[in-house]
Amino acid sequence: MRDLYQILGVDRDAGDEEIKRAYRRLAREHHPDTGGDEEEFKELTTAYEVLRNPEARANYDRYGDPRGPGGVGDLGGFGDLSDLIASVFGGGGRGGGTASSAGRDALVDLVMTLEEAAAGGAHEVDVNLARTCETCGGNGAAPGTTPVRCETCGGAGAVQQVRNSVFGQMMTSATCPTCRGAGRRILDPCSTCYGEGRRKVAETVVVEVPPGVDDGTRLRLYGRGEAGRNGAPTGDLYVRTRLRQHELFTREGNDLHCELRIPMVQAALGATLTLTTLHGEEQVRVPPGTQAGEVVTLRRMGMPKLSGGGARGNLYVHCRVETPTDLDPEQDGLLRQLADLRGETAPDAAQEHRGLFGRLRGAFGG
Repeated sequence: MRDLYQILGVDRDAGDEEIKRAYRRLAREHHPDTGGDEEEFKELTTAYEVLRNPEARANYDRYGDPRGPGGVGDLGGFGDLSDLIASVFGGGGRGGGTASSAGRDALVDLVMTLEEAAAGGAHEVDVNLARTCETCGGNGAAPGTTPVRCETCGGAGAVQQVRNSVFGQMMTSATCPTCRGAGRRILDPCSTCYGEGRRKVAETVVVEVPPGVDDGTRLRLYGRGEAGRNGAPTGDLYVRTRLRQHELFTREGNDLHCELRIPMVQAALGATLTLTTLHGEEQVRVPPGTQAGEVVTLRRMGMPKLSGGGARGNLYVHCRVETPTDLDPEQDGLLRQLADLRGETAPDAAQEHRGLFGRLRGAFGG
């Protein structure tokens, strides 16, 4: 068997409370009722039972065996684990408590536009979650009746079992087969929830979305998840924001990027163009001689930072210079004059036309 301290994940000088906390945490993970491995749970329970017993722990620390020198001692039972098991899994412990379990957390998506994410505010989401049954008040029994204590486990939700191990006889606890850990039985179930104590309810939940959320941001609504059993706490509701793709802007963290189409002449001479941002219309100054691919930065025109404080990212405007393709004769002539003034060679339109037909005639043997 592995080192008992390693099994519980505690140091050799760990106190009783630390050992108990470690067992509580690991028991939730490894208990067979929660999908854990039965052998690992038995190993975990054995480690806890040894280390919580002062005599057995002293023998284990000194001789490597909780039974003492040579391993011939008789440990007997270390007491029952019903109180601890019940507290770990929601039971009421010894003496007639009833088992309860906290409600599960729930997750729902909220689809938003980039503008909505930038502005924040109240949004509605539709959910279908388990809520406490209003007819029976959550106890699962028909009105006028109450659940009765399980006669098998006496209300503990667990039964004691004695098993033999390498350390001798060990007392362990197992879920009661009659009530399945509830500690009680419902003789006359509620006709609304059929003894469940909860039922699915469709409702609309309002969530306050802070400005600046991103795709995948999770907002936690405490106590708005699934209802617990027998008065146990309700789970939490997580709202995950999903942002639609924007037709103009792309996002990188708190910064935004967009493309601005600039006519060739305005790019050469400079201009002031109007750009619609998430925060209204802004004037973008395009300096003379702007080249394709240059970037104009608009400070604090990006997304709000989720941390608040009024800080915002930047908006980066990527210039796209457009070359005209539908010139009329007058425009064509003006551009040719400009080419001559700048000493640039411009092909003669007539020669280009004749050259094209000449190549065609040559291709067809004309």
